[in-house]
Amino acid sequence: MIAFGPVPSRRLGQSLGINNIPPKHCSYDCVYCQVGPTTHNDLTRRTFFTPTDIFQSVKQRVEEVQTAGGHIDYLTIVPDGEPTLDIHLTEIIELLRPLGIKIAVITNASMLWREDVRAELRQADCVSLKVDSVDEVTWRKVNRPNPDLSLPAILEGALAFDKTFQGLLITETMLVRGINDHPASVQATAQFLGQLQPDVAYLAAPTRPPSEGWAQAPTEATLTQAYQIFVEAGVNTEVLIGYSADTFTAGGDVVQNLLSITSVHPMRESEALDFLRQGNLDALKLQELVEEEQLVRVVHEGIPFYVRKLGLEKE
Repeated sequence: MIAFGPVPSRRLGQSLGINNIPPKHCSYDCVYCQVGPTTHNDLTRRTFFTPTDIFQSVKQRVEEVQTAGGHIDYLTIVPDGEPTLDIHLTEIIELLRPLGIKIAVITNASMLWREDVRAELRQADCVSLKVDSVDEVTWRKVNRPNPDLSLPAILEGALAFDKTFQGLLITETMLVRGINDHPASVQATAQFLGQLQPDVAYLAAPTRPPSEGWAQAPTEATLTQAYQIFVEAGVNTEVLIGYSADTFTAGGDVVQNLLSITSVHPMRESEALDFLRQGNLDALKLQELVEEEQLVRVVHEGIPFYVRKLGLEKE
């Protein structure tokens, strides 16, 4: 499904996700990715879904949510891969405008060395950039980028984008224990963000099942230290840990919507059960979806999650 959610987001409120890239076409293969390993690691911009199909899917989901009494703060282009690999990004944003809801794009920033990508992202109301490290060695360890990418070019592209972007610019730095959470790495990232000056810089840690099981969150003390380093660098910083107190909104086909959300946003067991109850379903349906191999139950740091079974195979 192209449109999913809304998903409660600390950054964007009630965010209706738009999956404009099929799994898992991406320019990165981040060790902490909750969608899973990258199976198509390339930099080729092309057509994945037609813009009209994307618009119709989003329009239908917006109507379902509004009929169910739900609210949407952002239409968020946040797919199972890197959204800027879609060559129709501008057209998609233009088609969505008449729906009257703000539009956000969450990108790993890897394509910002391209002027055409920067121009397309300027059409959004909010853009989120991934900045996990500004050190070449560390960047390759945590993001595992396409070998043809250049970190200096990406960072220069981010600075160039910031100079002309009129919307809300936010960044996210995901800290992984033992890779990019040591003070020298955090200090270098903070210095770059001090130049970029995003509206908000989010510090995050893996709180949902990662692509690599060994990718762990830093300690509380380490995360606190990183926060202090960011603030001292003059960066408006918030920490993204824990989960939103908001609930997911059902409406429409509850089971299909649950599967759509969990394909990109693993849900805690309590969240999944609350969601199903909106459709008068219960834990038996959750177990049934697991037995049918549509959902997978994963325990991460003692917390049970449910993730969509995608059945991806490498080509």
